[in-house]
Amino acid sequence: MDTTDSMIVFDEKGVCDHCNDFYAKTLPNWHTGEEGKRELEQMADEIRKAGKGKDFDCIIGMSGGIDSSYLTYAAKELMGLRPLVFHVDAGWNSQIAVNNIERLIDKLDLDLFTEVIDWQEMQDLQLAFFRSGVSHIDTPQDHAFFATMYKFATQHGVKTILTGGNLSTECIRNPVEWMYYQSDSRQLRDIHRKFGIRPLKSYPVTSILWHKIWLPYVRGIKVLRPLNSMSYIKEDAKALLMERFGWQPYPQKHFESRFTKFYESYWLPKRFGYDVRRVQFSSLIVTDQMTREEAIAELEKLPYDPATIGHEIEFVANKLGITIDELNSYMELPHRTYRDYKSQRQIYDLGAKVMRGLGMEVGGKR
Repeated sequence: MDTTDSMIVFDEKGVCDHCNDFYAKTLPNWHTGEEGKRELEQMADEIRKAGKGKDFDCIIGMSGGIDSSYLTYAAKELMGLRPLVFHVDAGWNSQIAVNNIERLIDKLDLDLFTEVIDWQEMQDLQLAFFRSGVSHIDTPQDHAFFATMYKFATQHGVKTILTGGNLSTECIRNPVEWMYYQSDSRQLRDIHRKFGIRPLKSYPVTSILWHKIWLPYVRGIKVLRPLNSMSYIKEDAKALLMERFGWQPYPQKHFESRFTKFYESYWLPKRFGYDVRRVQFSSLIVTDQMTREEAIAELEKLPYDPATIGHEIEFVANKLGITIDELNSYMELPHRTYRDYKSQRQIYDLGAKVMRGLGMEVGGKR
């Protein structure tokens, strides 16, 4: 990490707060050995009891990426659960992602439920975020994923949602100025009101209070991260998925979405100077899955492929129904941040402070 994270702080030895927070706060509270095994067994027992007599005992949000793919395998094979695999199609699935989902579903003999987001509304909302000038233009896609899964769980009486979020590959968090909270419905609506054209009639909207307070404490719906209680090593997981299921890897984390690939490899570094590989590699370094020297060597390479980026830009422009010139014009807009629009940032900050104080939040403070 470097000073493209404007809030980074280095101590007298030149070590940044990302690393210091990991070793002082995350690592001591992260259990993957025997204690983690006990946590995982207890988690599985509780999930099975809550789902007894039902067609499935939990739902797993699956994108086709490595984290959600390995989680799907682990839930069925290692935890003995009966998950319903839940996929949200926001219109940007790569063919590799589609293939990966199908292969795991077929070979694990699981049921798949796919929710398709209204494309006209998604398209309009994404264009609104482009026009707003902010960096976090992937929010419409991520927000739809969360909101749709929570809505499904509420409607069908599901008590447990499993996600592939994990400390092994995500313990260093993206600075908020790079990627603002995707679940902030107030900001999403404000940006759409100012720059959108089409009303959001069916687009699913969630809120921090609904899924952090109402769902867990009133409806009893838990969101769990089983990968945090097991030894989850990225390269080992990749090798297992490839051997067992014919799973295909991606050039980079999150590239199962064509839009996210464009956004993280080209838009963010080119327009704002934010290279998410710094965050991803930093997580792998502190968890001993990558050396700092290897990371620096990778960062010397462009985050996108110069030979194909023109095609990617053309694909995104065509998909959004605009010209390449219009898409490129958004690159020149004045830089804006989440602070330029209405938000619920104070609620997020307060909630994070309370959760850390109660020992419910393990991970960096970004």
